[in-house]
Amino acid sequence: MSVERQKVRFVSGDEECVAWHYPGANGACVIMAGGFGVPKEPGTDRFAKRFNEAGFAVLAFDYRRMGESGGQPRQVLPVTDQLADWQAAIGFARTLPGVNPASIAVWGFSASGGHIFKVAARNPDLAAAIAQAPLADGLAAAPSASRYQKPLAALRFTARGLLDTLGGVVGRRPLLVPLCGEPGTVAFLTTPDSLDSDRALRRDKYPDWQQEVAARSLLRLAFYRPGRVASRVRCPLLVVACDQDQSALPGPAVRAARQAPRAELVRLPGGHYAPFLEAHEQAFDSELSFLRRHLLSESQVDRPGKESAA
Repeated sequence: MSVERQKVRFVSGDEECVAWHYPGANGACVIMAGGFGVPKEPGTDRFAKRFNEAGFAVLAFDYRRMGESGGQPRQVLPVTDQLADWQAAIGFARTLPGVNPASIAVWGFSASGGHIFKVAARNPDLAAAIAQAPLADGLAAAPSASRYQKPLAALRFTARGLLDTLGGVVGRRPLLVPLCGEPGTVAFLTTPDSLDSDRALRRDKYPDWQQEVAARSLLRLAFYRPGRVASRVRCPLLVVACDQDQSALPGPAVRAARQAPRAELVRLPGGHYAPFLEAHEQAFDSELSFLRRHLLSESQVDRPGKESAA
């Protein structure tokens, strides 16, 4: 049975990251973060609550410069800093009361799912890792996504990214870009399945969510290729790929799963947000089974915690 979550803080770099801690009952902990520009609440609430009701502790955090975490300038999200935030979160999770440091897993989706490959490669002592609809190869995803954008809007997006990059050098305020939009608008993603984000992540429940990110951060994401380190992941790894994913693409995720020595691959029908929508039960059941097998003892698996309804 789940316990009321508690707001906690941990230090990363020179700032504080804010997180929700869901105390668990079985000694294992799942560390979670939302997608790129997605705070902890819309990005993790649905899965975190259910993992917790199954007995797992959960630590769901905001990256620096977004959500409730500290840091300036806001909405500037360098990949290197996000990876450092993961390291800080892992260190903090090991100090949480009731958590066995040897029974920690990491979970991310979309761009954070891509981070999971690097985080797991750097932390071979993790008990398990889950990459859900991961952005495994930005160089492959970017030209595919551009097919759903109009040329002039794509040019304006690139120009804004370059201007923002130069502005960052001289300390100017970030130029923000919406995470998603209709084709013809200046937005990071205009793929058909990106427009499912409001419904999938329940935008109406989180009115404070700023769905914009610094253009410089989004431009750099197009060159991010974390799936290339999959062969160095030594812990059990679950890759959940969506077969009609137009935003992150399933192909690079599937290839990364095949390269990781201890990977399991689950393929779901649907687009990028299918694990939050029509394929939620299948995604959750696969992930919960994986966590139980790799984080719990046989006796604990035989006595699972109470699960919630979807």
